[in-house]
Amino acid sequence: MTRSAGTSESATGQRAEQRREPRRAAGGEVVFLFDESLPEICPGEVRAKLLDCSASGFRAQHDCAQLTCGQIVKFRLTKSKGLARVVWTRILGDRVESGFLILRSQLAENLEATASSMSRL
Repeated sequence: MTRSAGTSESATGQRAEQRREPRRAAGGEVVFLFDESLPEICPGEVRAKLLDCSASGFRAQHDCAQLTCGQIVKFRLTKSKGLARVVWTRILGDRVESGFLILRSQLAENLEATASSMSRL
């Protein structure tokens, strides 16, 4: 049985949505950067296709089957960069998809700083 990411199956066989935030389709490229001291994970940089995103994470298709749950990666998007934790990885034939929880991003920090400075006005 195949299950969609973000769903679980109850004892009655019904699927229940577990996502806390709405997702929106996304496109473009995301680049993952890895510590050079960990070459067994993936080469220094992996380019991926951004599939969708939410306020706190994103899903990407890539070719690094070594990514596992819990790993921390540096990421770079068009308007943001930061750190993310791998929440899940699914390998379907030659396709690899992973879900990421954003831990810290430059965009979020910039928004927080702007909001803070505006609240002082």
